[in-house]
Amino acid sequence: MRIDRERCIGCRSCVIYCPVGAIKAEDDEVRIDQDLCVECAACLKSGVCPQDALHQPELGWPRALRSQFSDPLVAHPVTGISGRGTAEMKTNDVTGRFREGEVGLAIEMGRPGISTGFADVERVAAALAGRVEFEPLNPVTALIDEETGRFRDRSVLKERALSAIIECKTTEDRGIEILKILKEVSEEIETVFSLCIINRCKGFDVPFRERMEAAGFTPRINGKTNVGLGRPLA
Repeated sequence: MRIDRERCIGCRSCVIYCPVGAIKAEDDEVRIDQDLCVECAACLKSGVCPQDALHQPELGWPRALRSQFSDPLVAHPVTGISGRGTAEMKTNDVTGRFREGEVGLAIEMGRPGISTGFADVERVAAALAGRVEFEPLNPVTALIDEETGRFRDRSVLKERALSAIIECKTTEDRGIEILKILKEVSEEIETVFSLCIINRCKGFDVPFRERMEAAGFTPRINGKTNVGLGRPLA
């Protein structure tokens, strides 16, 4: 995002609309920190600027990733859909991606309002590589080498996003090992992440919950429950 210096009158109306604090007001000048800006376009879409001084230039690679991961109206070129994750992660309603005995994980890094650097996304993906099955339709997976968890294009590491979701799955038997790895790597990154666990219920019970609690983890059962109305294929 850019500010037209000739139009801007320094009114500061746009400052509060930046979710990551990239718009700075110093003396009579308002500027955008290009390193912090995630190209979410929230300031522009607010329509708050009385002078129409905000504008978004055409974004080249790899900066375009910021918009793809941060602006919910921008489609990812690989998946063809907008959003940071996949619908099936939340519903399991069509393909039956998560079967009995499996544990799905959704690691949302940055959480809208905090942001994350792709270097931190790589640290988490690399810690999981070789131990989990990454979701192929996920936009993060499309950028990494699944065997190593490293981004194939190293220029991506300098970019930031409002948030990015790593989607993967493992078995219930390896689930606790993965949770311990995530706890360790969380100390090495400069952002936050929420961790969603997906597990097929047996009756009214969540099989993996007992294992988590026995290992010292405290799950919060406040998520989504799918009743199978979509008749999954598996």
